Amino acid sequence: MKMRKKIIAGNWKMNKTAEDSKELAQAIKLDLANVNEVDVVVCPTFTSLDTVSNVIGDTNIKLGAQNMHWEAEGAYTGEISASMLRNLYCHYVILGHSERREYFGETDEIVNKKAKAAIAAGLIPIVCVGETLEERESNTQEAVVSAQLKGSLAGLGASLAKVVVAYEPVWAIGTGLTASPEQAQEMHAFIRKTLAEISDQATADGIRIQYGGSMKPENAAELLSQPDIDGGLIGGAALKAPSFVALVKAAIEA
Repeated sequence: MKMRKKIIAGNWKMNKTAEDSKELAQAIKLDLANVNEVDVVVCPTFTSLDTVSNVIGDTNIKLGAQNMHWEAEGAYTGEISASMLRNLYCHYVILGHSERREYFGETDEIVNKKAKAAIAAGLIPIVCVGETLEERESNTQEAVVSAQLKGSLAGLGASLAKVVVAYEPVWAIGTGLTASPEQAQEMHAFIRKTLAEISDQATADGIRIQYGGSMKPENAAELLSQPDIDGGLIGGAALKAPSFVALVKAAIEA
């Protein structure tokens, strides 16, 4: 089995002005500028990307965006293209987050178009999948996640190897609930099995799968020690430098 480099990505969501983002990025930079053992990514709002890019430009910390449009340019008021993100030195982009799916009606087909456009532009997509509480309670989580993976990652061919997958149990986002390490590992293993069906085992073994459901410094070590959990897509704990730094350190030690 391949050794997969862990990845901790902070999703700042709709928080922080450019000035606030600058302060947070500077605080993170103090501790994590030279980290090599783990890939560290920060994903501020569109309005803060340029500011944060300038702060972290001389470090190992990578910049990510929270969304993008699938077209290269055109009459899409309010949208941002992959080339615009690349121009700001973005390396990653979060696609298909449960909040995008729930509040903005993003489908697997839309996520798939975005993933293809991101890869074509040289961005690494972090593609999010996950089930709601209702779906878990009705024991349909595997069917739901399998359909999301197959729809969102359709037709990527060899480029699938470049994707990061984030499993976010929707019922654990911002609720304080967390899947147990066993529940999380079970779904991560299922995701890897499904990725092997989409491509092949060697590709699936190389793809990093993050956990994205309320990972905090208190539960990180146990989650990150699971064999198929390769990092975290961090929400609330990414908005303060001490907790984000603690999560990266937990990933280094895992």
